[in-house]
Amino acid sequence: MAKNISFPFVIILLLSTVLFLINSSNAMPSFNVQRYGARGDGRTDATTPFLKAWSLACGSRARAMVYVPRGTYLVRNLVFWGPCKNIITFKMDGTLVAPTNYWSIGNSGYWILFAKVNRISVYGGTIDARGAGYWSCRKKGSHCPQGARSISFSWCNNVLLSGLTSYNSQNMHVTVHHSSNVRIQNIRIRAPSGSPNTDGIHVQSSSGVTISGGTIATGDDCIALSQGSRNIWIERLNCGPGHGISIGSLGDYANEEGVQNVTVTSSVFTKTQNGVRIKTWARPSRGFVRNVVFRNLIMRNVDNPVIIDQNYCPNGKGCPRQSSGVKISGVTYANIKGTSTTPIAMKLDCSGSNHCTGIRLQDIKLTYMRRSSASYCRNVHGRASGVMVPRNCM
Repeated sequence: MAKNISFPFVIILLLSTVLFLINSSNAMPSFNVQRYGARGDGRTDATTPFLKAWSLACGSRARAMVYVPRGTYLVRNLVFWGPCKNIITFKMDGTLVAPTNYWSIGNSGYWILFAKVNRISVYGGTIDARGAGYWSCRKKGSHCPQGARSISFSWCNNVLLSGLTSYNSQNMHVTVHHSSNVRIQNIRIRAPSGSPNTDGIHVQSSSGVTISGGTIATGDDCIALSQGSRNIWIERLNCGPGHGISIGSLGDYANEEGVQNVTVTSSVFTKTQNGVRIKTWARPSRGFVRNVVFRNLIMRNVDNPVIIDQNYCPNGKGCPRQSSGVKISGVTYANIKGTSTTPIAMKLDCSGSNHCTGIRLQDIKLTYMRRSSASYCRNVHGRASGVMVPRNCM
């Protein structure tokens, strides 16, 4: 029989063996949280096994994976510290839930935190912070903890967050602070429309952030871009209910970082309080907003589809009644269409001491009760072109 084995067959067999050995030697080490004691029963505290798996993966000289199999895992505060020795993948096929007692995670400010981690990819999974008890405490005006953000990236670079589902955050769902080169894609965020301060995604002091695809339905801003947000790209988002996509609020501090180079495109807003909004407190500040583009947007029964509010006062009391020092310039609104639930579909209310300049309106068509809507402008300078409904008021 041996005489019948051809020379080419032997060569192919040897090559296959070599390739197998090479691939085996380069296989990514995987640290399964169940190996370190995590039980996916939704009752057993899995905090320590998660931290153990992270510690081993982060210390690996080879690219490593933390793996969360199917199941429901009860975890308290998780802080995943870096820097790590190599690239980390955090893959979740399971669900993470917070303890029902909101004090368990509410005092720290964070539930799941990645800190000082570079080259991290988080795939899939569902997280549920069970925030209803905390919201109830807030609404009653009782003594409550500060509330926890569900998943946060602080001082991180080269981050991918893909396919995550987040439910019922106590506070903000996803935060990106002091980080760069971050991509968030195909994300699902949901909390009741009456849940307080449950921003979908909050960005601050970060650059190179791309948010692409997904659905955000929550009780506050779908996305909020705060001070120091630079080079931001947002596309293909379904927002609502919620407060829309906001730049701000800005003007909290006199020496505040500005917001610049922002694009929001190809997105749909449904039954939101606002569409695209820039909001600043009416007090002195060296902050600014510049080079912003809102384009190719659809508004479906939105209260305030297009709004600049430099006299921001959400509760109507206790607000500064000065003049906003935040300088807004170079903002474009293009191809924005749909329906407003209020007569004034476009409100551009700018600072008396720092007028808005370089505002461009192009092809706006927003109706109210099947009729033309109205616009309001104060201290605004710019130009309009194409179809304008409501009429240009600059």
